[in-house]
Amino acid sequence: MDIQRDLYISFEEYLTIAETERAEYIDGRVFLQASPTFEHQNIIGKLYIKLMEFFKEKNCIPIISPFDVILEREREKNVVQPDLTVICNKENITSSGFKGVPELIIEVLSPSTASKDYIFKMNLYMRFGVKEYWIVNPKSKTIEIFTINEEGFYDMPLTYSINDVANSQIFTDLKVELREIFF
Repeated sequence: MDIQRDLYISFEEYLTIAETERAEYIDGRVFLQASPTFEHQNIIGKLYIKLMEFFKEKNCIPIISPFDVILEREREKNVVQPDLTVICNKENITSSGFKGVPELIIEVLSPSTASKDYIFKMNLYMRFGVKEYWIVNPKSKTIEIFTINEEGFYDMPLTYSINDVANSQIFTDLKVELREIFF
């Protein structure tokens, strides 16, 4: 089945596709997942190690993709596979994924996913109340941290570059030296 971005399908049709393809379902659209590059995976791995160290004896757990995060309410159902997800309400983790709203989601950009991460996913995460959203850009060697405000919108991002230490706004002791992430 040839999947097009503007093709809206039902959740049941998405489930059929997801049986054989790595895919995300956002606002009735299917987005197939491409194979990641070495650089992409290396950055995710380094960030995952940092998150595992930070959350070692805390009540939250970082999860690395592919892992389904199901964002749903009333008649709306979405399934995404963020590169990294921090979950603090572990009781919503099932064998098939996580049903609920993570505290922190991190996406590492690639040329084929940049618009999806900035438009579709950012809008989805903001609507569902993901408290913090990091966009990691390997090309510019930057991390943008979007934090949700009291009105339910992401504020202008804090942008960190290669010589900076990125600081989470919701986990105030979580700091990441960008020189350790990018090579």
